[in-house]
Formats: sequence, C-alpha cells, structure tokens
Amino acid sequence: MSTTLKIIPALILFVYIAQVTPIANADSDPVTITITPARVEKPNQDIPGAVNTVGQDLIQTATEQLGIDEPLKQIPGLFFLNRYNFAQDLRASIRGFGARSSFGIRGIKIIVDGIPETLPDGQGSVDGVDIGSARQISVIRGPVSALYGNASGGAILIETERSTGLPFAEFKLIAGEYDYQKPQVKLGGTAGNLDYLLNVSDTSIEGYRDHSDFDNTQLSGRFDYSLEDDAALVTTIHHTDQPVAKDPGGITLEEAEEDPKQARDRNLQFDAGEVLEQTRIGLSYKRRVDEQSDLQARIYYTTRDFQNRLPFQGSGAVDLERAFSGGGLTSIHSGEFVGQPTRWLLGFDYDVQDDDRQRYDNLDGELGPQTLDQNEKVTAFGLFMQNETRITDAAELTVGLRFDEIEFDVSDRFISDGDDSGRIILDQISPTIGISVNTQADTRYYASISSSFETPTTTEFANPGGGGFNQDLDPQQARNIEVGIKTQGSSYRFEIALFHIDVDDELVPFELAGQPGRTFYENAGSSTRNGIEIAYQRNLTRQIELALAYTWSDFKFDEFVDDNGNDFGGKQIPGIPEHLLQVDLSWRNNTGYFVSLKNTYTGTLYADNANKAKVKSSMLSDLRIGYRHFYGRWEIDGFVGVNNLFDDDYFNNIRINAFGNRYYEPAAERNGLFGITMRRNFSR
Repeated sequence: MSTTLKIIPALILFVYIAQVTPIANADSDPVTITITPARVEKPNQDIPGAVNTVGQDLIQTATEQLGIDEPLKQIPGLFFLNRYNFAQDLRASIRGFGARSSFGIRGIKIIVDGIPETLPDGQGSVDGVDIGSARQISVIRGPVSALYGNASGGAILIETERSTGLPFAEFKLIAGEYDYQKPQVKLGGTAGNLDYLLNVSDTSIEGYRDHSDFDNTQLSGRFDYSLEDDAALVTTIHHTDQPVAKDPGGITLEEAEEDPKQARDRNLQFDAGEVLEQTRIGLSYKRRVDEQSDLQARIYYTTRDFQNRLPFQGSGAVDLERAFSGGGLTSIHSGEFVGQPTRWLLGFDYDVQDDDRQRYDNLDGELGPQTLDQNEKVTAFGLFMQNETRITDAAELTVGLRFDEIEFDVSDRFISDGDDSGRIILDQISPTIGISVNTQADTRYYASISSSFETPTTTEFANPGGGGFNQDLDPQQARNIEVGIKTQGSSYRFEIALFHIDVDDELVPFELAGQPGRTFYENAGSSTRNGIEIAYQRNLTRQIELALAYTWSDFKFDEFVDDNGNDFGGKQIPGIPEHLLQVDLSWRNNTGYFVSLKNTYTGTLYADNANKAKVKSSMLSDLRIGYRHFYGRWEIDGFVGVNNLFDDDYFNNIRINAFGNRYYEPAAERNGLFGITMRRNFSR
C-alpha cells in the first residue's frame, strides 16, 4: 500500500471527526486523559479478557525500584527473568510471548502515558521508564493485535504519577548491598490550569557478579493542562543517561556451582556491555466533541544513541543512532443500536523508526575495523475499529478488527563485501471477538477469540551470512481462545482464565559457534500453548491481606525441524516454567507500621529446544518491614528489607539455546536494603 493510500483513510476520519457536532458546553465535567487497556474508559471487570491493574502504593511503597517486575508479580501469566543484568534489559513474557528475547522485550506492547516504548518493528524496552514516578500499571494478558498491532501478544500500559493538587516536594533514598543506591527528588503541584510533576533519579549498583556495574540517571515530567472544560493536553518528557551497563554473560552449570559471582572470561576480555542515551517527548490530546463523542490524538518523538560490546571479535561492537516517531488519532462515539447501548472506536496509528547501524570488530573492548554500515527504516501503519454493543441486559458483545502494514527497508552503505540492500513488506489483518456476561452484580463470565502477529525486529532480521536482512524469516502468528470468570466483593477478588493458543512460525533464537554471544533467529513450524491463570486477593482481617497468583503453562512445539535437521516436535518451549506461584501476605495497622512477605515459586523450565538442559525450581522470599507517619505537613516513610530471605540458589536469567551450554546467570544470595521517603506538602 502506498503512503498516499495509507493517509487517505486517516484524513477522512480526521475530517469527519472535526466536522461532527458542536463542542460541549462549559458545564460539562473536566476532561482527563487516562491510559486504559481497552483504549476506552471501561472497568477491567467488564473487559472480555484477562486484564489487571496495580496502583501507586504497590508500585512505590517499600520497593527496590530496579524494574517493573517487582509490583507486577501478583499478576498471573506474567513471568520475568533478568532482573540484575541491565545490559540485557528486563525479560518479560506473557503466555510465552517475549520468552524468546535475548535482550529487551519482544511480543509485548509497552506504552507509557499513551506513547509507545515498543518500536514499530516490535522491539521494546523499559530502560526508559522510571518506576519511581509510575502511578499505575495495567497488564493485558493475551493477544491484542486487534487494538495495538505488531508485537501484541500482551500489553503493559504504564501511567505516570500526577500531582495531587497541593504543591509538594519529595526526597527518597533506597540503598542496599552491592553498593546499590537510588536517590530521587520529586516535585509536583498545580498552577492555574496546569498540573505538573517532575522526577529526577540516579541509580547505581556494582552488582552481585563480577562485571555487572550499572549507572542510570533519569529525568521525567508530566504536565496536564486543561485547555477548557471540554479539552485537555498532556505533555510528557523523559531523558535517560546510562553510561555504564556491564554484561557478565552466561556461564555453564559447572562454572556457576564453582563460583556463581564470576563473569564469563570472554565477557571480561571483550568488555561486554552497553551505553545508551534516550530522550522522549510526547503530546496527548483529548477533546469532548459532545455528550456522546470524544476525540483523542497523540504525537511523539524519541531519539536513542546506543553502543554495545559483544563477547567476540568479528562484528562484536555496535554503534546505533535511532530516531522513532509517530502519531495516532482515535474517535470514540456512544449511542444506541436497536434500543441497546453501543460504542464505536475508530482510529489509526502511524509510526516510523530510522536506525543508522554500524558494526566493528571488537578488539578486546576497543573498536577495530568497520564491518557493517547500513540504514534500517521501519514504517508501520495501522487502521483499527472496535464496537461494543449491549445485546441483552446482562451481556455485551465486543468485536474488533485491525489492518497493519509494516515495511522494512535496509540500505547497505558498506558495499565492499557486496550490496545487501533490500525491502520486506508485511501486512496482517487481526480480528477479535468477545462476550461478557454478568449474571450477578459482582460476577462476570467472558469468552473471547483474539489474534496477534509479531514481525521479526531489525535485530532479529540479522543475516547470519552478512549484512542486510534475513529473507528466510516469517512473522509469528497466534490465535487465542479464552474463557474466564471475574468476581469481587467488598473484601475479596477472584479471577480465573483458561486459554488455548495456536502459534505458527514461532520465532526461536539460536547462536553460532563462530559468534557465541550473538543471537540469530529461525521459524519453528507450529506450537501450542495451553494454560490456566488464577488470581485471588482477600482481606483476612482488617489488617491482614492475602494475594495469590498461580499460572500453569503447557507450551510445546508441534512441528519444528531446525536448520541442522534436529526434530524438536513435542518438546516444551524453553524459557517458561510449567508452574509459577506468587503468595504475598501483608499486615498494616492504623498506627502506620506494615510488614510484607512476598514468596515466588518458579517451577522447572528448560534452557534449550531439545529439553536436555533442565533448570531447577526455586523459591524466593522477600521481606519488607516499614513505617509511615504524618508530622503536620510532613509525611515520612521508611522501610528495611531482605531479598532472598532464605538464601536460595537460583538463576537471575536463562540464556535460551546459548552456544557451549552457557545458559546460566546466577542470582544474588541473601541481601539487605533500606529506604526512606520524606514528603512536604505546601499551601497554595
């Protein structure tokens, strides 16, 4: 589809919306911009799918704040690895989507304040997210490409904290073993029609293992401006400066048992790690057209400079200059259809990624001769619609459809070894249908069929034979069938979801003997994923709360013969445990004292396609004891904590299909930390 044809439906939609009806009167409620999982304001309870949201208290109170995984462990179906190797980024998976990632986040859409942190090619990261200023995080479990397009096997939506009205200043310090320090300063308030919040933090840690130092400084801000009673504008800014992120590498099981703190020798020799700097600015606009219609728009621009060193010589150093930008428009209209309430969602997304990628030989940590110089451009266009219609007093039907076209264009500027320029155009239609039925005031039953697709990222398109793109790779496609129950009362909440997913052309990582540490990808024929997810929360007393999340995963390759002729049909997909259980018990009294004990059981999983490398199960317990009190206009929070309370041996990360059986990254033994927060509220 040409650029002109892409823009025509967007222009038609924009002109239609602009001409619809007069602006609402000044007596209407003020418009606010909220990030919602269904792209429309709707309670999670009424969405025909598995959706969970955690709030600011769980995110920010007595937490280590090294990543988004800590507050999200109460959500079933969501599995994290790689908490402490910051050169590889957090590895998240939802129902197996994302498990293949060698670095960053794949198959899951990451959105911050309505602005995507996932690139048009499907690669996401959270190193540009400051967890210390997050207000809420919502997680959609299961394919949602009908709403969010490429790489939407699930979605994580992060919304930044807002001002509470009164001006305030806050200082926080979190510190612990391995020279961990994170000071943070936060300012917020209201000035006329403007609500503002600024946050600055600096994180540094030497790490448990050798060669795992990390230093990251972040500045973020959110500015909510009420233009008039019927319109609002949100401006968000974020800057990350990460000058140090060392990679200790994966080691063998024998090496891990001998000395779990050691780094891989080649990672030391080649000074493996990364350096990055990223700046993002986003604008989100919402206008109430009339009592039945809303218009939402967004634009953003992000730059990212990135350099890394991989643990081998040939093409083992990367220098990347990236810019990605885009925008979108959404119209929401409510009305009636044959006497029943109905709501339409129409919109488009347009995003562009422009990468200047250069590779060099890595001469023991120094740049050697250049081996690759190419420009990679990815253009993504998506047009979507969704309808919600009440079909009976108790049942609502949701139907959605999205068309995506993604164009990959590589221009080879290093032609001494041949011209590897090329273009790949991929398109996909993603439907979804779901029904939600409430037979009682506090109980919902739902069923849904949804789909997702994932193109290989520009990194995953890497050609084992040289430059350009690997033309043999196909997108991964999935179809999800799901049923579930959601029920809640005044003191409890219970959810259960059962799902079956068929995946074609699953993208699977592998390494080559000549480039151990660099990951390439191939397609498996097909795979099947069956699972059960249970979430339960209950106030046992007025002061004690129990939270439980359990996931059972049976994910298998149906047909998969790799390039070497190895048949993995019937084998479990590596990187995902069969059983995952989180049990949290917390106590808080009315004098401000609180205690929290979080327990995570991770069952056995496999590190390779052949299921020969079995990773043992682990039980991890984290303890927090704290106190919160108000002294006039001052709020003081303090806590002490112990990670890995019972000193269990477990692995921070598993490198899937790593060459030489270097699957293992040992995790830290028992370690302590503390934190203190001082907040001062001011009069207007």
